[in-house]
Amino acid sequence: MIDSVLHIVLCQPEIPPNTGNIIRLCANVGVALHVIKPIGFEMDDKRLRRAGLDYHEFADVQIWDSLPAYVDAHAARRLIAVETCGEVAHSDLTYKPDDSLVFGSETKGLSSELLTLFDPSHIVRLPMLPGSRSLNLSNAVAVAVYEAWRQLGYAGR
Repeated sequence: MIDSVLHIVLCQPEIPPNTGNIIRLCANVGVALHVIKPIGFEMDDKRLRRAGLDYHEFADVQIWDSLPAYVDAHAARRLIAVETCGEVAHSDLTYKPDDSLVFGSETKGLSSELLTLFDPSHIVRLPMLPGSRSLNLSNAVAVAVYEAWRQLGYAGR
């Protein structure tokens, strides 16, 4: 297990290559990945492994039964949802070491029920042009992770 400065939480991911790309990102920047069930594929899916290349062994990936289970186990970590409904731009939030950046599934995002777990000021959005719906999940994770990591002085590099 790596000593991570940030934590990425994927709630119910559905598309294996997105999760594979995120595993590769996590391995390269020292971020832990937490995957919340149900998962829309098997973690040994060949599309996931192909997208993650040979980085799987360098990533800290943990599987959780639910987001509340993750929250209960890590109550001291601040939860930050990255959602299109956020009022705060991701770059306007000041990140802290050990923050958990939480992303919903590719087709549904985070449910209104799960969003109640977050302080409203910790629901951030990635700016997009008017009329845009959403970014690809792995792209959104990369944008958010790099902003948080930048603010933390690229800790661990």
